[in-house]
Amino acid sequence: MNVLSLVINAHYPFFSIPQKNDPVSPEEEIFFESVSDTYLPLLAMLEGLEARGVSFKIGMVLGYSLCTLLKNSCLMRRYQSWLRARVEFGIREQERTAGAQRDLAAFYLAEDTGRLSALESRYNMDIIFAFEQFRQKGMLELISTSATHAFLPFFAPIPEAIQAQIETGLIYHRKLFGKSSAGFFLPDLGWKESLEKFLCDYRFLYTIVDEKSFVLIRQKTTAPVQTPRKLIVLAANARSCRDLEQIVFSTPQDEPEYNACLHFSGGENRYRRHFLDAGFELSSHVLGGLDSDGVRHATGYRYWHGKNTGVLYQAQEARALAASHAAVFLDRRIAETEKQGVNLCVFNADDLGRRWHEGMIFLENLISGAVDSGAVALCAPGDYAADCGSLAAAVPGSASALDGNYSECLLDASNDWIYRHLFRALQRMISMTERFPADTGLKERALNQAAREVLLAQSSDWAKMLNPACKTRQSAEFARREIESALLNLTAIYEALGSNYISTEWLTELEKKHPLFPQMNYHVFDRKIG
Repeated sequence: MNVLSLVINAHYPFFSIPQKNDPVSPEEEIFFESVSDTYLPLLAMLEGLEARGVSFKIGMVLGYSLCTLLKNSCLMRRYQSWLRARVEFGIREQERTAGAQRDLAAFYLAEDTGRLSALESRYNMDIIFAFEQFRQKGMLELISTSATHAFLPFFAPIPEAIQAQIETGLIYHRKLFGKSSAGFFLPDLGWKESLEKFLCDYRFLYTIVDEKSFVLIRQKTTAPVQTPRKLIVLAANARSCRDLEQIVFSTPQDEPEYNACLHFSGGENRYRRHFLDAGFELSSHVLGGLDSDGVRHATGYRYWHGKNTGVLYQAQEARALAASHAAVFLDRRIAETEKQGVNLCVFNADDLGRRWHEGMIFLENLISGAVDSGAVALCAPGDYAADCGSLAAAVPGSASALDGNYSECLLDASNDWIYRHLFRALQRMISMTERFPADTGLKERALNQAAREVLLAQSSDWAKMLNPACKTRQSAEFARREIESALLNLTAIYEALGSNYISTEWLTELEKKHPLFPQMNYHVFDRKIG
């Protein structure tokens, strides 16, 4: 039987945890939008499939920065208040609007009310535990990844940096989900041959690379291979990502096969436009405090199909469109799978949620359609890797899924300054593990926090945000602030240990702001021999 495997990659860059009365920052607001538009709808979609008796299993990567944010009680209470304010705004919109617009406002209000109820009652404010329950039911394979979304090929000259990223991620995965993962998800699918040793040393069965890595070794297909150390390497289908982009942003001339689905909407792509939000259109009086800090905020109430068109967004029509596109997308994947036996599609979670309101309808129909088709077996990557039998021996070439095909966007004039400071910080961290091999108490806390800071500084998110060519809503100022903060904190700890004086108050505040990896052990940066 031919195999179709789906993997949802959920990641969000870490930001400093705000205090109780701090205003909502732009980064925090985007995170709240992701919770509302991506993670709660994803759980609702899984519940819907379960209720219908659809038998399936897909892969999912929950980035550990995202997990830390979702597990933080202070941050989730702030999200709860933010969502309640949206519900209150929706109630006012019911009074202000009329006719079809009022029906659409009622649709949005029902969404927000349902999400608030699910968060408080069904999930008890713990979204990560809700995903873990689906793992226990056999519907999700939760795949391990690096600690802070580091682009691992860049750190080949400092093996301790790669080791710390993988080991910390593995430890935290076990803490969150109670068991190890069979696979390792490479951030940005960044692969280099030297990573094979690390993944095999930590006993991962498989990893996933971009299909360009297979092109580089002149493979005729992207069928999985096995390296000399017996690591199974699966190729992610890049065409599926291009197809998804085509579906969401296409025009009638772009793609005849996908746009054949648009006949019922007058030949236009009628998906909801993310940027047309009432929060940027209505007066302060109508918003009722949602702009009390003097800044306009998105409300989630997006009424119009196009700017100044006067055409209302048609929610039911858009949902039907997503179902039709899922059928065409599935047909393409089945055709590809017939040629090579296995087809692995990796989706960014926010692309199916926050950036595309109908994305979960698409995913639900894709999953149920694959199960009903009989043409493919819908299989999690770990299950496939465990039963795939003998494979061709090969080591894929170095590549990634980043724009520009390899890693140019992470290393150009806008962000190359990061690495000289980061490599210096990593060398200092390694030297601290040698100078303080068995410290306890305040020194141990400081060393553990230093490890958190340097792991955070390794995140590839900062380089992407600093690069104006990358499509991110987070600002370059935010990225510069976060990486400089992490590097300065590491330096402060390094110098404090050198002078044998550490401020307990300062360290405690830093632990509250950057509460990554509660079981952190700075010895993950120990220099390994051999």
